[in-house]
Amino acid sequence: MAGSIPPFEPRPGPGFRVSETMRQRRARHFSQLPVRTIVPNSLTVLALCAGLTAIRFAIEGRFEAAVAAIIIASVFDALDGRIARMLRGSTRFGAELDSLTDFVNFGVAPVVILYLWSLGDIGGLGWIAVLGFSVCCALRLARFNVALEDPDKPAWAGNYFVGVPSPAAAGLVMLPLYLSFIGVEWVKETPLLIAAHVLVIAFLMVSQIPTFSGKRMGLRIRRDMVLPVLLLVGMSAAVILNYPWIAFTGLCAIYLASIPLAVMRYRYHKKRTATEEEAGPEGIGLE
Repeated sequence: MAGSIPPFEPRPGPGFRVSETMRQRRARHFSQLPVRTIVPNSLTVLALCAGLTAIRFAIEGRFEAAVAAIIIASVFDALDGRIARMLRGSTRFGAELDSLTDFVNFGVAPVVILYLWSLGDIGGLGWIAVLGFSVCCALRLARFNVALEDPDKPAWAGNYFVGVPSPAAAGLVMLPLYLSFIGVEWVKETPLLIAAHVLVIAFLMVSQIPTFSGKRMGLRIRRDMVLPVLLLVGMSAAVILNYPWIAFTGLCAIYLASIPLAVMRYRYHKKRTATEEEAGPEGIGLE
């Protein structure tokens, strides 16, 4: 019919595109995630629960249980990253969650336990030590998160940390508790000495002192060394289960003794690398 109005057909305008984008976002939001990304995050949450429970045990005066909870949290912390890499389930969310959990478990809980155990006897000075350790732990984690991987870094540098990592620092800072548990009762009566110990460990966390990382240790084991290694693992587990506080006191002593060795080895590798770079291709004999 002449002069009739043609049927209305809406054109896909900006509103149509926006609605499509919103539907796509909703689809992504409710999409299923693989289980391999959930398992490492679950271990991280368990570590956080262990760290918070340690604070509860300390408030109740159950200091051995509190220290044991921190140790359990460190075990979960050691597992979550390795399992994430094995399952290829590493995510940005998991990395952020792990960093926040490390701060609570290794930057707050250990020194709060020490404050409730002994540092509270000197009031503000004890709290200054607690704050100093927690702030240094936060600074270390922030430095680690923003650190960029240097593509020109030599391969040997991967065997070292810059400063003492926060899990190791948490283990070292609780050394007075280990000593008290094995019968060295006078340690609890020296809160000023404990505060100094806490501040020294805090300094080691944010320092530039190289320490052994152990990340590349044990990637390959010779066949003839498998049985001795398994025997060593079994004996170590037996000692830790039967004499836990003596074992952790010994581990602290070994770790502290390894720091000067790490510094010497780091300087040796650094000097050798500098010498090779100065020599350049001309220093390599060609036959």
